[in-house]
Amino acid sequence: MDKSVEGERYFSVELKSKANIKDITFSKGSREIVLVEGTIGELVRTEFADDTVLVVTGSNGVFRINLTPIEIKKKQEQENEA
Repeated sequence: MDKSVEGERYFSVELKSKANIKDITFSKGSREIVLVEGTIGELVRTEFADDTVLVVTGSNGVFRINLTPIEIKKKQEQENEA
């Protein structure tokens, strides 16, 4: 996964079959909203790869996002203070 621009998060979704995609919607008009919905199946494992990428593995696929355990903890602490 590419290095992120500061503050940006990159993600990838790898599915075993296109049948696991529920919906992909591209908005019409001036708004550039994209919605991707599907299923990675039942949870098999969660882990951090090299402490830089959260990997959620399901029976039908894998979701990856560049997010560290420290960033998650900091965000939770900020939300608890609010």
